[in-house]
Amino acid sequence: MNTPPTSRVASFGQTEINWDKLDKRRFYVNGAGLFTGVTVALYPVSVVKTRLQVASKDIAEKSAFSVIKGILKNDGVPGLYRGFGTVITGAVPARIIFLTALETTKISAFKLVAPLELSEPTQAAIANGIAGMTASLFSQAVFVPIDVVSQKLMVQGYSGHAKYTGGIDVATKIIKSYGVRGLYRGFGLSVMTYSPSSAAWWASYGSSQRVIWRLLGYGSDSKATAAPSQSKIVLVQALGGIIAGATASSITTPLDTIKTRLQVMGHQENRPSAKKVVKDLIAQDGWKGFYRGLGPRFFSMSAWGTSMILTYEYLKRLCAIED
Repeated sequence: MNTPPTSRVASFGQTEINWDKLDKRRFYVNGAGLFTGVTVALYPVSVVKTRLQVASKDIAEKSAFSVIKGILKNDGVPGLYRGFGTVITGAVPARIIFLTALETTKISAFKLVAPLELSEPTQAAIANGIAGMTASLFSQAVFVPIDVVSQKLMVQGYSGHAKYTGGIDVATKIIKSYGVRGLYRGFGLSVMTYSPSSAAWWASYGSSQRVIWRLLGYGSDSKATAAPSQSKIVLVQALGGIIAGATASSITTPLDTIKTRLQVMGHQENRPSAKKVVKDLIAQDGWKGFYRGLGPRFFSMSAWGTSMILTYEYLKRLCAIED
């Protein structure tokens, strides 16, 4: 996955596949199908997290379970997929941009930190963090409008929010009221949320993998030469994804809550600023209000992250060019 330092033993180097060793056409085509499948499986978690974050104080639903129960009672299973069509339409180009920027930046970042002679986990954290943040910045141009539209669909008819006939209806009304800039509502906060989140996620993932491998006896100073088994590689990658999800969700949930509230406010309202949203959250729930939906967000980031990274790593193995 990264450009391995020359000091790394062959056994650990064989767990990673570099960007220049991939068949890019197969990577993008197969990736579109695989990531769509993962999105179908995990999308309801995003719906629940979003509803928890935007619920007004008088709404009785205070837990993820109560939100799920309410959705199933009122809308059935389709209610868990509100806005899915919009998300899946924008997800493919957004992920292509993200993954391309991630891998190409990572190569340069590793070369940049190599002369510093830092420990391998530290190098990996810095290089992966830089790559994750850069990739997020590039992909936000596509992702934010999709996020704005899909989140309005997720909460329509809930806690006083307007109803829509679909994603096109949402986009049309936003543009009519605010112009194209309305689709980028919360763009600054999205960048402030997702870029650090992406940096924290990839930095944690890259460094935690190396720490785990060292604990398993595959560090750069190890005498091991045989490649680890495929099941061991997958297990380490999954554990790295969970650690990364826990780290990123803990750091960025407050900003995500503010961003989500800004994005779902109705187009007919005198929409308050981020400062007003912060004051309202504190007035309603105190500082803990910033961590609304932390449980679902932690589960979402861990589940999404682990599923996506395992899919991503599998995809790279699937599309690797034979030497």
